[in-house]
Amino acid sequence: MTDKPVPLIIYIPGLQPKPEPDKHHEALLRCLLTAIRRIDAQVADAIETNESAFELVSWTYDFYREHRDISTDAEAITAVIEQQAANAQDTAEATSWKRRLTRWIYTLGDLMPFLIPHVASERMEVHLRDLRRYIGDANGIASHTRRMLKVPLQAAALAHRPVLLLAHSMGSVIAYDSLWELSHVAPDRARVDLLVTMGSPLGQRYMQNRVKGAEKSGYGRYPSNIRRWKNLAAVGDLTALDRELANDFSEMMELGLLESFEDEAISTHFRLNGVLNVHAEYGYLVNEKTAHTIVSWWRGLDASS
Repeated sequence: MTDKPVPLIIYIPGLQPKPEPDKHHEALLRCLLTAIRRIDAQVADAIETNESAFELVSWTYDFYREHRDISTDAEAITAVIEQQAANAQDTAEATSWKRRLTRWIYTLGDLMPFLIPHVASERMEVHLRDLRRYIGDANGIASHTRRMLKVPLQAAALAHRPVLLLAHSMGSVIAYDSLWELSHVAPDRARVDLLVTMGSPLGQRYMQNRVKGAEKSGYGRYPSNIRRWKNLAAVGDLTALDRELANDFSEMMELGLLESFEDEAISTHFRLNGVLNVHAEYGYLVNEKTAHTIVSWWRGLDASS
């Protein structure tokens, strides 16, 4: 009798340099396990004791040729872990009129791209520069990045391991493109049992017009290797301008490509040097709703076995 394959959680981060892989992996897993342990210690222990249960796709070093110093975020990571949920101040800042106005301006830019040069902040300009580099596949960097995700997905398929793909920010675009290619360019057995997108820009028209398959129709337009999709978007997240993706990808449900698609709003509370950053990956990973999503998936595998 063979042992049951260990479920695999694959995490792919977004843009901007990240810490060295080992340190980044440790920090991410620390946040995730803290949140999971608060609601289900047994599942947290199962993930922690199986070193292969959580895998990080460290693509950003090849993209930027630099690592972020983990010490820059150390105190903030500890603080976001110790604070169990967003407080009244976090909520007030996330929903402030200034943030709502910025959101409206960014949404306007997404609807009318010719306005972007006039409304983009310096930070947004850097983000757009990196985004264009990925979309243009400069020196094959986007293809290389997608290969880095495809390898663990294909290995999991060969080992019959169920996969939860956890994708933050630009990582959700990389995940989508990779899964589309595995569906249509070089069909493969790789399959994702649950795709969880966090702070995703996939609701933006700019991205929807540029993801893989955007120019096609029907089955050819979408990945066909995702069983279920859940999207988490933090209140006040300016990257997830459209916090609801189910309506944008409703045709996937109509075509029978997905069993379910769920959107859920969350409140995050990561602060770096006192400044609230609702989009930060650590805030998403330590969130109770993220933990419930993972626990439900993990327990569901036990129930179906």
